[in-house]
Amino acid sequence: MDDLVGNARAGNRRALARLISHVEDATPAGRQALSDIYPATGHAHILGITGAPGAGKSTLTDGLIAQARGDGLEVAVLAVDPTSPFTGGAILGDRVRMQSHIDDHGVYIRSLASRGQLGGISEATPRVIAVLDGAGFDLVIVETVGVGQAEVDIAANADTSVVVVNPGWGDSVQAAKAGLLEIGDVFVVNKADRPNVAEAVNDLRQMLMLGAPSEWEVPVVETVALDGSGLDDLWKAIGDHRDHLTTTGRLSAERNLRAEARLRSAIRAEIESQVATHTDDPAYLLALEAVRGRTMDPWSAALQILGASG
Repeated sequence: MDDLVGNARAGNRRALARLISHVEDATPAGRQALSDIYPATGHAHILGITGAPGAGKSTLTDGLIAQARGDGLEVAVLAVDPTSPFTGGAILGDRVRMQSHIDDHGVYIRSLASRGQLGGISEATPRVIAVLDGAGFDLVIVETVGVGQAEVDIAANADTSVVVVNPGWGDSVQAAKAGLLEIGDVFVVNKADRPNVAEAVNDLRQMLMLGAPSEWEVPVVETVALDGSGLDDLWKAIGDHRDHLTTTGRLSAERNLRAEARLRSAIRAEIESQVATHTDDPAYLLALEAVRGRTMDPWSAALQILGASG
């Protein structure tokens, strides 16, 4: 694994692919590799692209790759796809729209299966982001799976979150339910060659005015991803947001908050894993019998199993 990490950081894409597979599956070798590469993280800007299915996220991502490459940046893309019911892997639909970059060594595109997660990204996404960051990419783009109103987890993993909507996307009640106003650092009205664009832009701006005051004025950008219209404006808005985070000190502060959130999430995942692998433990079986017999409630039993109840 030392060779695999070293080769991945040196630009060997095959080694990087193998490394990500180990980390995604949380193998012992993958855990060690993640530990080895983590000190090199913190360089990449993490960009989240979220929105409902069919909003044009993949086509926009393809255009943003070209913008970043034009600035000389090395780009990694994580496309979180639905899980295949047959193989358990990613269906790979999003990668079809990014084939123009397949021969560019400065671009790495990887699909991840959502594996039943409902927040738009997979449980393994933060770990794979760390690998790509540690491997030396300047920009890591995470495109969410496109599940609709529950798709807000990306905000906890990205420096800049871009929310993509279309004309006729819905009323303010739907937006509030989705939590989009809270997670969006940049809004994009894509397919802006369709009717009702002005109404969609005005609705967004009015709703943003009703939000909590902020030092960052959230921009609303119109794009037509298929022909590249508005991509320059979108790329500028993303850069302006990064500059804002850097100059105000928010980039470091928000990354510190995310580090704590990831630690808490890792602790929860580890506890769940231990529970799943120790269901034949005598303490667990005794507690389960007590809960079934209603002589102990599940919450007290959990504390007892974890050794926190004295």
